[in-house]
Amino acid sequence: MELGTHIWSFTGATQTEGGVAEELARTAKAAEDAGVAHLTVMDHFFQLGHLAPPEDSMLEGYSALSYLAAHTERARLGLLVGGVTYRHPGVLAKTMTTLDVLSGGRATFGIGAAWYEREHDALGVPFPPVAECFERLEETLRICLQMWDQDDDGPFEGKHYQLAETMCRPRPLAEPHPPIMVGGGGERKTLRLVAKYADACNVGTDTRSPEQVAHKLDVLRKHCADIGRDYDEIEKTLLYTGPELGAGDFDGFVDTMSRYADVGITKVFVMAPDGLVADWVERHCAPVVPRLGQL
Repeated sequence: MELGTHIWSFTGATQTEGGVAEELARTAKAAEDAGVAHLTVMDHFFQLGHLAPPEDSMLEGYSALSYLAAHTERARLGLLVGGVTYRHPGVLAKTMTTLDVLSGGRATFGIGAAWYEREHDALGVPFPPVAECFERLEETLRICLQMWDQDDDGPFEGKHYQLAETMCRPRPLAEPHPPIMVGGGGERKTLRLVAKYADACNVGTDTRSPEQVAHKLDVLRKHCADIGRDYDEIEKTLLYTGPELGAGDFDGFVDTMSRYADVGITKVFVMAPDGLVADWVERHCAPVVPRLGQL
């Protein structure tokens, strides 16, 4: 099992000497030194109210990832996960390609259906009904794949998006394209899209027990069987916010992760309690990376 670090808060970093940029650079170095496999940031315009005040600092996701790309050499980089409503899919594919090129082919394309209505309303971003969000998500996945296809610069005609050309130069460095991660555990729509389009899934947080995660993965396996997709091709990931790691209970954390590994999870993302991620990585992530690698 691999360990990823998810950055969800920048507020603590704004209060440090050097501020957010320096803290992100320190985090990048700490992650590389610790052997963290994947760095992700949250893709929102406002902080999530159930985590912290919406007024807290929040960086735009792809800008933050580009900065991290300049301060890392090995870790994969991505959003966990991007909201489909935030960016027009043609521009989104171009933005992702830029990150992949500048990072040396280390970008992961994380995307989901979006849900935070307040930030949409506040900034004037249209927020369609849920069913339409999923329609737009599937069209966006199709558009990105077409833009990353070196043999197809032609038009795209969808229900919600129409592109006269799907040219994307330079091409991504990753072959055949940056890995696609679809986030969420919805059994009828989300996991079907994972089976059809994705290279990885993120089935949610630790609010789902290993047994519940196993059920989600069984649903994914059935969707794969329905369309003739190899289930084993898909990387299975989880965002974990349980108490063990923060409390320094490394044995307990590894034991819990072994239960998720047993049902098929191969990468777990963990979150620092605040925006001071570099220290968290040094104290709490570095000791468990080699132990997770043995699961």
